[in-house]
Amino acid sequence: MAGFIDGTDRDQVTLFPDRLEDRIGEDHLGRVVDLFVEELDLPALGFERCVPARTGRPGYHPAVLLKLFIYGDLNRIPSSRRLEREAGRNVELMWLTGRLAPDHKTIADFRRDNGSAIRRTCARFVELCRRIGVLKGACVAIDGSKFKAVNNRDRNFTKNKIASRLAHLETDVERYITEMVRIDRQEDGEARADKIAHLARRYGRIRQEITRLKAMDRALADAPDGQISLTNPDARAMATSARHGGMVGYNVQTAVDTETHLVVTHDVTNQGFDRDQLSPMAAAARKALQRDDCTPLPTRDISAGLRSWPVLRRGSPRPCRAPRHRATWARACM
Repeated sequence: MAGFIDGTDRDQVTLFPDRLEDRIGEDHLGRVVDLFVEELDLPALGFERCVPARTGRPGYHPAVLLKLFIYGDLNRIPSSRRLEREAGRNVELMWLTGRLAPDHKTIADFRRDNGSAIRRTCARFVELCRRIGVLKGACVAIDGSKFKAVNNRDRNFTKNKIASRLAHLETDVERYITEMVRIDRQEDGEARADKIAHLARRYGRIRQEITRLKAMDRALADAPDGQISLTNPDARAMATSARHGGMVGYNVQTAVDTETHLVVTHDVTNQGFDRDQLSPMAAAARKALQRDDCTPLPTRDISAGLRSWPVLRRGSPRPCRAPRHRATWARACM
């Protein structure tokens, strides 16, 4: 391929030792992650297995798994299986983890078992940014984002959905009974018996489904929000947009510093709207920043529910009406 940039010959022997340290720039973000995690007191933050067991096979140190988790979050690699693959081929991760490549199950278990500790780690990072002067926190923007849960919409039930399914199943029951009566009158012999047996089995399954739905309808009486999710009990059905209609998931609230765009604090709720989230998120942001004069800046969706209660601006209550136009919502809440 004359006239083009030539690559290195795959059979070329390297005469000098190849160090991973030489492949990571001095200003690389991985160095910040490495230094930050190494300075953390992981047992005090609540991470499990910080002390190795006396028996059994040695495990991975929580610091290695935490570095891997943070790197995946910064580079939009949330999947544990993708992180496992990247740890074996990504030079940056090889440098960060010391050429360790944990199994995807190990990564997933670490994320599951140390959720509270990871959240405290995020708070510690915000505290560090505040102490070194990177995070001013004079004004924070608050908004919510919908995240899909591991729960199919068919396994989320409400009163209306159960009533609709019961009505549909009752129609099927009547249709099967009518069909069995017709077959019994018009057909004879072995074919009739086979058809009736087939319809009877389907009729029995429908009756079982009706019994299950009625039991679930009774259980809905104890649900405070009138919903039941079978796979992920905490997930709730919520509207997203006109194009997608809705999904079963969570509403993640975030407060972001308007100057540096750093996430100050976050919270996960299962409410499908943002109207009741401004006050607790503003209080959490002030606590994280340790300043009472922090101004919360709500989005248009949140401000739509602020007709009857005050928005705290720099520590003093001030009423805020919902704006009519998208371009004026920020000025209305300031």
